[in-house]
Amino acid sequence: MSAIELAAGELLQARESGTPCPPLRGRLLPEGDVETAYQVQQLQVRRWLDAGHRRVGAKVGLTSRAVQESFGVFQPDFGVLLDDMAVPDGAEVAMGRLLQPRVEAEVAFVLGADLPDERITGADVIRAVDHVLPAIEIVDSRVAGWDISIVDTVADNASSGLFVLGTTPRRLADVDLRLCGMVLEQGGEPVSVGAGAACLGNPLHAVQWLAQTMARSGDPLRAGDVVLSGALGPMVPVTASAAYEARISGLGSVRTCFSKEAS
Repeated sequence: MSAIELAAGELLQARESGTPCPPLRGRLLPEGDVETAYQVQQLQVRRWLDAGHRRVGAKVGLTSRAVQESFGVFQPDFGVLLDDMAVPDGAEVAMGRLLQPRVEAEVAFVLGADLPDERITGADVIRAVDHVLPAIEIVDSRVAGWDISIVDTVADNASSGLFVLGTTPRRLADVDLRLCGMVLEQGGEPVSVGAGAACLGNPLHAVQWLAQTMARSGDPLRAGDVVLSGALGPMVPVTASAAYEARISGLGSVRTCFSKEAS
């Protein structure tokens, strides 16, 4: 088996067994080799699609400058969203579905048109967006102890887990995404705060980067896709039996809770 197949196999086994695997970098994948890490991601996605899952969008990660510097990179990364990752607003999530979950609040974009050209402009993105929603991304890592580099997280589908979308769609013209404030609460107490400017200066910039990158890869964003544009504040480790609510000014709120048991 190739290193790409071995790495994908370890990540898939970690998902199925509930036992994280050791870091991939420097062991199965070369340090800093992001291109190969995306090949590992793509192999897993192909297997999920072959098993009957459906791609419903994509997520952008590493949108904070501080986080990028901690990884030694100067651009975001992305992962694929599948149908079984979607959680209804307010629904309980079984802790057993995840290994090492954390939550973060984001702006979600729902596209009304394709974005097939890698020379996409900001104006093209604005025209293509049908509406925006508040979202909670439940990030997860199949790598033990969240001991990850850019190579580990990209290979692990950008540390994707689940996502929760709010149910109050807003038009772009009605929201200032750069200045919109965010508070994420656990049991009514703030645990993370931020604003749209924390996401590459404006969440729209993250969507533009993603659209250009995916068009370049030959798998562009399409009408109906959901785009999670990146965290507006620090991510927070999940506590079993806890409830989380994110409120984003101009967008409304979205909530989820977690079971007491790992089942």
